[in-house]
Amino acid sequence: MAKVASVGRYIDCNSPPNEFGDIIRWRSDEHDGVQKKTFTKWINARFAKGGKPSIKDLFVDLRDGRKLLDLLEGLTGCVLTKERGTTRVHALNNVTRVLHVLQQNNVELVNIGGTDIVDGNHKLTLGLIWSIILHWQVKDIMKTIMSDLHQTNSEKILLSWVRQSTRPYKQVNVLNFTTSWADGLAFNAILHRHRPGLFSWDKITKMSAVNRLEHAFDMAKKHLEIERLLDPEDIAVCLPDKKSIIMYVTSLFEVLPQQVTMEDILEVETLPRQYKVECAEGPLSRQQIVTSEKKPLNSRAETSSTVPEMDVDLDGYQAVLEEVLTWLLSAEDAFHMQDDISSDVEEVKEQFHIHEGFMMELTAHQSNVGNVLQAGNQLIAQGNLTEEEENEIREQMSLLNSRWESLRVASMDRQAKLHEVLMELQQQQLCQLSDWLTQTEARIQKLEAHSAVNEFESFKRQIDEHKLLQSDLETEQVKVNSLTHMVVVVDENSGESATAALEDQLQSLGERWAAVCRWTEERWRLLQDIFVKWQQLSEDQQLLKAWLTEKEDVLTAMQTSSFRDQRKTEENICSLAILKEDLQMKRPTLDHLDELDQDLADLLKNSNLSKNINSDMEELSQRWDNLVHQLEDYSKQVSQAPSELGLTQISPVEMVEITTECSVQKQGLVPLPPPKKRQLCMDVESKKRFDADAGELLSWIGKSKCEVDAMMFNDFSRQKNISDMKAKMKVLEKEKAEKDRQSKSLKLVGQVLLESMEKEGLPTEEVNHVLENLSVEWKDNNQQMDKLNRKLQYQENINCIYSELQDIEKTLQSKEDWLKCANSAALKESCEYEISQLNEIAPLVKKLLAHGEVLSNEPEAPSFLQEDLNNFNNRFRSLLQKLQSKHHVQFGESA
Repeated sequence: MAKVASVGRYIDCNSPPNEFGDIIRWRSDEHDGVQKKTFTKWINARFAKGGKPSIKDLFVDLRDGRKLLDLLEGLTGCVLTKERGTTRVHALNNVTRVLHVLQQNNVELVNIGGTDIVDGNHKLTLGLIWSIILHWQVKDIMKTIMSDLHQTNSEKILLSWVRQSTRPYKQVNVLNFTTSWADGLAFNAILHRHRPGLFSWDKITKMSAVNRLEHAFDMAKKHLEIERLLDPEDIAVCLPDKKSIIMYVTSLFEVLPQQVTMEDILEVETLPRQYKVECAEGPLSRQQIVTSEKKPLNSRAETSSTVPEMDVDLDGYQAVLEEVLTWLLSAEDAFHMQDDISSDVEEVKEQFHIHEGFMMELTAHQSNVGNVLQAGNQLIAQGNLTEEEENEIREQMSLLNSRWESLRVASMDRQAKLHEVLMELQQQQLCQLSDWLTQTEARIQKLEAHSAVNEFESFKRQIDEHKLLQSDLETEQVKVNSLTHMVVVVDENSGESATAALEDQLQSLGERWAAVCRWTEERWRLLQDIFVKWQQLSEDQQLLKAWLTEKEDVLTAMQTSSFRDQRKTEENICSLAILKEDLQMKRPTLDHLDELDQDLADLLKNSNLSKNINSDMEELSQRWDNLVHQLEDYSKQVSQAPSELGLTQISPVEMVEITTECSVQKQGLVPLPPPKKRQLCMDVESKKRFDADAGELLSWIGKSKCEVDAMMFNDFSRQKNISDMKAKMKVLEKEKAEKDRQSKSLKLVGQVLLESMEKEGLPTEEVNHVLENLSVEWKDNNQQMDKLNRKLQYQENINCIYSELQDIEKTLQSKEDWLKCANSAALKESCEYEISQLNEIAPLVKKLLAHGEVLSNEPEAPSFLQEDLNNFNNRFRSLLQKLQSKHHVQFGESA
């Protein structure tokens, strides 16, 4: 009697007719048995460290929950109380406490209840222990490197480390955590790479698989103190247990140098998909189409109508059966390993695309299942089998088709559920955006209604409120970006009307979003302009008010003096002349304030506020006019007083001389002899010009600082409109260049004045103070301008990156759309064209990522930049891989 081969062993065909089902169950039971041994050893190793008794039977000893609580005590470092009784109720209470502790420590548990453990459910008990191992053994060990590399997939990092460690060994090519370890070379290569002096590599290559495994586990135990968690006979099989291998390799990772780079991770991400889902290698191709067009799998595998006739013998049937059986088991494992459907829309999108790839893989292997059925049918048709053999093959074919049908239906159900959840979450996003826009539009109306303010502090509060709106807008931008990558599934249940309605909804939301952004940007520019002008007007008004008060006090003091005091009268005449000159020099300031006041009133467009502003200016103008009138009146009184009082009349020449002498005294200079009166007047004029130029320069510096302060920002954005700020800064920079020459000239004039005053023994504190103040203010303004320029340049660099990203994303989107629709082998040239276009932009992508990495290393770099670039890079690589896989799957054989 011939034997029908299973994977890794033979089963006698004299066994009962449900042999094929036994083969499938045996594969699952075999992995359960290995996991039971491995997990038991791991628990006992933990217990040995804590001085606790070991366990013998994992499924029996954990049922009362006491040993599980002992295990968690050692892992968490906390004392956990246990029920003292031995009834089922006590056991349930203990296990419930275990599950609660796991939940507190954020250990992921899926569909595991207390009764499952108490009843000794093998699958769920193993699942519980694996969740514990994954959290404390795998993720805890790898959390540092995962954080450094900004990665969340521990398995991917571990595989990257293994490949990096074994790269020098040409006999080793680790592609997964199952079949790549069966020959024992990978374990020994890791040890030899990090401890080359322990043994000879050439000696290892000549050993059998079992001996290699035995050698590796002995070396690790002896030199690295790693427990022998695995047995060679469990690994030297066709499809070793993945979880057990991951657990052991993590122990190696913990004690050996941990060197993993992003290049290593990217290399793993580009490995063929069949290795990622732990499928055994075989000659059959796999289709890697990820599409958003939902098409059902055929309920039957392809049979004679699609598979060419061939001569088949029993051995050929056995080979095809073994190959398809191996794949089917791996596919079932891959299906059950998929995470529960998330409640996060981005995670569901990823799950949806992953499952689409799985569905396409089922489609590709549909013909392989058909090969088995075809081979069986041909064997039966040839009539060379005994009745018993024929019945057995029929039973195997029936069971194979049943197993295939179960996987197909379950996959279709998951696809439908993912579609339902994804569309619901995306619709929730749309509704949330619509609600947010409604609230924001109402918020804008409220801001516009309360835009009228009567004081500067209220206006500053408006600016703060607008900044808060801008911040909320940037936060919402992330959600809007997500909606630009919506997944829309088209099937027979959704027609063009549904798609058109969704497009209309998106267009409406897009227009509302654009309107909000436009209003926010325009109002921000208006607020900045008002802020600068109002602050400048307020400060200059205060300065002018203080100046007018000082001059009013001087004139009042003169008006109270007696004309009978000849000396005092001469001093008053001198003071009057100086006051007239000061008024003439200050008049441009008043005119400038009038212009600024009018500009501000035009910007505010508010009658009440305009009246308040005009009222302030009218008050200043009135005080100015009063001062001028009082000055003229007092001048007449001074000129008429001598004749009225019978005193000696002061001649015009004497009046000029007195005026000149007093003007000189005002500047702190000693009057020169009469022959040098002309030179003295020239020196006094220089001092006046110095004061005027210094005041003008300080006024410009104050204005510049106000404008820079209004434009200064702390947070960077993905896309920020800085064109207005750059234009304003360009004007300021041009003005600064002109003022720089003025500053240097003013400094020289000041030095000359100081030298002259020092020679004459006059006080120099005033000039020194002016020069020092100018130096400090000039330096501070330059620093603020430089800081803002650096921020603008950095933001412009970010803008450039995201602008280029948007351009490339349009290309990627077109390729992804093509990939969703391309299912015909007649599209070979189109597929090659799509791949060539992606290859053409690959250097641009590389340059863009390098530029982004440089920006990300800056101290003020925003956190979103590197994250977005990583996501984009993964998307680009994934798309290129999918296109290449599609080309290989559909056209590889014909090529």
